[in-house]
This record gives sequence, structure tokens and C-alpha cells, in this order.
Amino acid sequence: MYAYEIIQTAKKMTNGKIEITEGALYPLLHRLEENKTLEVEIRSIGNRSRKYYKLTKKGILETKEQLSELQEFMEIMQVFFNSKIKPI
Repeated sequence: MYAYEIIQTAKKMTNGKIEITEGALYPLLHRLEENKTLEVEIRSIGNRSRKYYKLTKKGILETKEQLSELQEFMEIMQVFFNSKIKPI
């Protein structure tokens, strides 16, 4: 996907609850590219060029690992908030 498409997809998938600004997205995309977790393909569209971003194998593995860590964190937080511990 290209950057604008990423922004619109995130907005659509979350029913507008997540809105990513270009100012936040572009530095992240550049950092992920430098870390070799994204690869970039530049395509010419008319007289413009557009960068398309795709996760590399490393990026896919890191994403899976981070999602697993997030899931574990959410499970721990559920246990914590559902416990019968009385506040002090």
C-alpha cells in the first residue's frame, strides 16, 4: 500500500477510531524501511511517482512477535481488572 492508502485503510477498518496523520506515518515508514522491516517499491502513476510499502519477512516476524506480546499484556490486564482485589 502507499501512505495515503494506509491512512484510509486504518480509518475505515476502525470505523474512524484511529486516524493516522501523514506527519506521524511518514517518519514511522522511513524508520521501518531503515530497519529492513519494510521494502519500498516506487511506481510511476502518470507523471507522479508513488511509494508502495510492503512488510519484509523480518517485518512479518517482528509484527507477529509484537502482536503476541500485546495479546499477553491484554490478558494480564484482564486478569488484573477482573480480580476481586479491593482498592486501598
